[in-house]
Amino acid sequence: MLEDLRVPISELKENIMDVWGRLDPDEIDKKIAEKEALTTAPGFWDDNDKATRVMNDIKMLKGRIEPWRELIQEVSDMETLYDLGVEENDQSVEKELKELYEKAKAKYDHESILNLLSDEVDKNDCFLSVHAGAGGTEACDWTFMLSRMYQRWAERHGYKTEVLSEEEAEGGLKSINMKISGPYVYGYTKGEAGVHRLVRISPFDANARRHTSFASVYVFPVLDDSIEVKIDPKDLRIDTFRAGGKGGQHVNKTESAVRFTHLPTGIVVQCESERSQLMNRATAMSILRSRLYEYYKEQREKDNMKFAGEKKDISFGSQIRSYVFQPYTMVKDHRTKYSVGNIQGVMDGDIDGFLDEYLSAKWKGLPASSSDDDDDIGDDA
Repeated sequence: MLEDLRVPISELKENIMDVWGRLDPDEIDKKIAEKEALTTAPGFWDDNDKATRVMNDIKMLKGRIEPWRELIQEVSDMETLYDLGVEENDQSVEKELKELYEKAKAKYDHESILNLLSDEVDKNDCFLSVHAGAGGTEACDWTFMLSRMYQRWAERHGYKTEVLSEEEAEGGLKSINMKISGPYVYGYTKGEAGVHRLVRISPFDANARRHTSFASVYVFPVLDDSIEVKIDPKDLRIDTFRAGGKGGQHVNKTESAVRFTHLPTGIVVQCESERSQLMNRATAMSILRSRLYEYYKEQREKDNMKFAGEKKDISFGSQIRSYVFQPYTMVKDHRTKYSVGNIQGVMDGDIDGFLDEYLSAKWKGLPASSSDDDDDIGDDA
């Protein structure tokens, strides 16, 4: 019945207007106008990098506000069509209204998730690293599997991935550091920081016993020039060394790889992906700025729980998510309780459900506990 659509349309309109009010559209329009004014200034296009950043900012600001303007208009059109249908008792518009409603509802759900990414660095690219924890060879294989999962996720969204450094080990990787580039990448992936647990029958065990292994994921934003992080050169120890792995003759025979140690904090970063030591230095410095930004932010806010996932032991009882291959198949996030049974799909990069649920839960107030025992499975080994 046509009348059955009145309530869902009204609820959708109410939800849209609630978000619209919290967006502060006047302030966003003001920022757009200010940045568009910069594009008409003499010499604006002389600095290509600065011009590109300004144009990207305009695009992102419009991307935050324009879809909601369109949704308001779409709901208004639905209300007009509904009123005409009721007034003329024309039930034939029901099908069209349902289609319009479903389309608008799907758009609202998508934009609502994007609207949660409002921190100053959410729109930025990210540095993502995975480190093997408890589990030996099995954990090194798990580190490789996780890195592949994130690379596949990036491919699904058309994002660019670049491996900056990796440490190979028997069975897989001891650690890997990569950069993922695309709009709002850091905002989407920041919830992945923490310990990830794998439960499966180990291919490295001749007795085919079930093993539990762990890997830790770290996520940091790539900072642009608008965010200042001061680094005193006297606080740095710089080491150069030959890159390992499949880097070609030049990379492996010259000291092109760079490692920075920030003495006051003990933070260590390195890059070995480029042939040029100069380029590796620039990338390593960018990573260090990102790490220090998170470090100082944590100190400033004194909010240890916010970054607890990055600091817990990489072992039992500290995982944020479990990936169970045997005796059943399930991937479960212990913070949001969101779970799926298609573990192969998840390992192939289908993790958007987990990312969206985390952002939604954080918006509502994330539970304090990040682990539970209702799917705890011991080793056979």
